[in-house]
Amino acid sequence: MPICFMIMPYGRKSTQVEKGKGPSEIDFNALWDKAYVPVIKRLGYEPIRADQDVGALIINQMLERLYFADLVLADVTIANGNVYYEIGIRHAAQRAGCVLLASDWSKGLFDVAQLRTVRYPMSEGDISDVTAENIREAIEKPIATLLEGTSPMFDAVKGYPDKVDSSMTSTMQDYLHDLAQLQGSIRSIRALPLAQRMVQAKALAVKYGGPPVTSPVAIALLRCLREAVFGSDDWRNVLDFIARLSPSLAKQAEFQEQRAFALSNLGDDLGSIAELEALIDEYGPTPERFGLLGGRFRRLSNKADAPGEKLRLLNLAIDAYERGMDLDLNEYYCSCNLPRLYRARNCKGDGRLAEIVLAQVMMSCDRALARGASDEYLPQTLLTSAFDAGDAAKAEEFAQRINILDPAPYKTQRLVDDLAMSASQVTNAKRRARLDAIVTRLRASLSP
Repeated sequence: MPICFMIMPYGRKSTQVEKGKGPSEIDFNALWDKAYVPVIKRLGYEPIRADQDVGALIINQMLERLYFADLVLADVTIANGNVYYEIGIRHAAQRAGCVLLASDWSKGLFDVAQLRTVRYPMSEGDISDVTAENIREAIEKPIATLLEGTSPMFDAVKGYPDKVDSSMTSTMQDYLHDLAQLQGSIRSIRALPLAQRMVQAKALAVKYGGPPVTSPVAIALLRCLREAVFGSDDWRNVLDFIARLSPSLAKQAEFQEQRAFALSNLGDDLGSIAELEALIDEYGPTPERFGLLGGRFRRLSNKADAPGEKLRLLNLAIDAYERGMDLDLNEYYCSCNLPRLYRARNCKGDGRLAEIVLAQVMMSCDRALARGASDEYLPQTLLTSAFDAGDAAKAEEFAQRINILDPAPYKTQRLVDDLAMSASQVTNAKRRARLDAIVTRLRASLSP
């Protein structure tokens, strides 16, 4: 019988899906045994899965089977790095015979989300007999239909792998050369004083951003514009750039995120929240998206006058940050905001929650330092965590490491506001005075 090689997680795995939109966990072994194996056999293939390899050279066996298998099925219900890597190998190795599958509620990451995927119903993750039957009925005919579908690699590069048109090679080399020049120009803009960057960034956007601009170029230009923001009005340049993009580009998640961020910095927090909620609904949650959402609710809470409305918005901010934190405990973007917000809410148990999350944030920072992460927000997170812990000595040490003159004013202002809030929550007068002194020095750096 021909062989079908299945790419999928195994064992029980968390889905990290929003509550109410799918099961919190999936038993992938049961999904394999009760749904995939019967369908594969009915289609006339011998089923085999990666975790059944028991030899010493697992990677070699996996690569061999990806190349030689008559059919490859890949379950992309959850974002799994191994699964994505193996799909890429198969797409590059064989012209046809790779079919993607996923539950009807899952949200794939951007690259894989663009590929045609067979969807199936899955209301619970234990894979009951009824669920398995529904999955089998949903996937058998579509798999048979897509067996001969062309790999995107073979489809995109005509003549791949050994008969590629030389003129196409030359065209692509010219494009890559232009892209290298663009990236060089962006590096030059970053070297300018902050107040001078926007003029050059706008000129670069005009030069390279006209139609038909490609997605990588548009993203590079958008990030350049954002990094060049000096005053609040500069955010209009970000919105104007997105507005000039084609509808197909503008609806991509990257541009929707930046549009929401720009709207908020121009004072339209409600419009930003609407954009972010639509983005999460369409493309799925990420720590970045929940972090942006939490920040918008937090700003509205700070502006609210009525105590009840202030608390309602604060609860929404905390909820968004918590959901973002739960997606990935290694990401400190969401969790680092929670300790001071718990203390500001000051409900029963909030003090203990602040201590627990603060410890988790510090562990995340330690892991980032250990792996040599180059994140501009890591030094700031270390500083805010020292403030949240009321550790004046550590705060003074970390404050000396931060270059507060170069980042855009909106970044520095946000950092200073967070530090001031944390300092105000410290009960020890001597430590609070030392922390207040750091805040005063940082505020002075914002003055013209």
